[in-house]
Amino acid sequence: MASKPTAGRRKRASSVKEAINDIETDPAHHLTGPFVNSRPTPPSEGGVLVAEKNGHVRNGVSPKKRAEAGLPQPDFLANGLWSDITSLNWARVPTSALFLMFIPMVLYLQWQIISPNAANPFRYLLMIQYPVSSTSDPAMYQKGYGDLAFLAYYIVVFCFIRQSLTIYFLRPLGWKLGVKNEAKLDRFAEQGYAVIYMSTSGALGLWAMYHSPTWYFQGRHYFQDYPYWKMTKFMKSYYLLQFSYWLQQFLILVLRLEKPRKDFKELVAHHIVTLWLIGCSYLVNLTPIGNAVFITMDVSDIFLAFVKILNYLKLEKASVVAFGWLVLVWSYTRHYLNLRILWDIYNDFELIPKWAQQWAPETGAWLVPWMKWQIFVPLALLQALNLFWYLLIWRILLRALFKKELADERSDDEDDGQPDEQNDKDD
Repeated sequence: MASKPTAGRRKRASSVKEAINDIETDPAHHLTGPFVNSRPTPPSEGGVLVAEKNGHVRNGVSPKKRAEAGLPQPDFLANGLWSDITSLNWARVPTSALFLMFIPMVLYLQWQIISPNAANPFRYLLMIQYPVSSTSDPAMYQKGYGDLAFLAYYIVVFCFIRQSLTIYFLRPLGWKLGVKNEAKLDRFAEQGYAVIYMSTSGALGLWAMYHSPTWYFQGRHYFQDYPYWKMTKFMKSYYLLQFSYWLQQFLILVLRLEKPRKDFKELVAHHIVTLWLIGCSYLVNLTPIGNAVFITMDVSDIFLAFVKILNYLKLEKASVVAFGWLVLVWSYTRHYLNLRILWDIYNDFELIPKWAQQWAPETGAWLVPWMKWQIFVPLALLQALNLFWYLLIWRILLRALFKKELADERSDDEDDGQPDEQNDKDD
């Protein structure tokens, strides 16, 4: 029988089975954490949640309630625009992000009034550029260096949208629905935003695919119609907005603007691979493959986030049913469809027109033979990570079916609100 780990230190796993079990019952893991049984929610006194954690009193929602209770103000309050800019606090503070959004808008309008016939340099920040000179309908666009300005601006836009929704809508909603634990209130808001964003992006991705030759995951067209250097305005907008979203998520993660989870390095690696695939597919004119991968990830993430929300609301029966649906959707999208994409890359790469099988960026052609593996290997690594998570999902589901729980009784509350220093000691 295994000996108990030394106090204050987590026992190092001696096998793959133990390592998986450690992750499966880890309350701070991004995938398994929400399905760990929690301690009872602390009671509410006088309408304000009082929860003693490491000598600190933490509460629920609004700055007004915090002030009335004599509690510290949340970190989403502005510290002054310049301070928020230099400290990157604008990524947390929606009012500061909104101000940054307005600056290019005002400059754009001012330029239009003063020099209406001159090219407006601020248009690169606000709108899709580089139309292709043709009479085609719909109008087609190509990529250009000005797209970098568009990406940067919409990182700010997504910070504003995310923080506004989580602070002013989702956190109060979670409070009213009975989520009184401060840490879980944050997680509820995060997953609520994920459901909203992924539902929108998944629908837009399917719409973009429906109006392309690749509907429905027709892999031959990824290559036989290459290069896709011309895009509709809708497709280019969708792709760059997805790129901006993931850059914003990466910014939040690496700058630790949110309290990092214990699987922080795993999530950083996932985001790096994701950004690499998005950037590479856009650069080498393979946006149809990128869109196909977007759809498979976004649709499954809707169900994952929804199941987490049900767990935070303590709707146990609904959680088990929704988790079953998650397994089905995850199996189909992240494995069947993704493996099908990998097969298409491996099997159909040679369908690229002969003239395009060269390194000639000026013609839109980038796919020399060795680029096949540049596309295949990162997607295979992503599939390996998804398979690992898939194993964890099945273990959680089987435990829920046969033990009538979505957790291990030994586990503590997800993100117990300890300071980072204490969490580090527990690792």
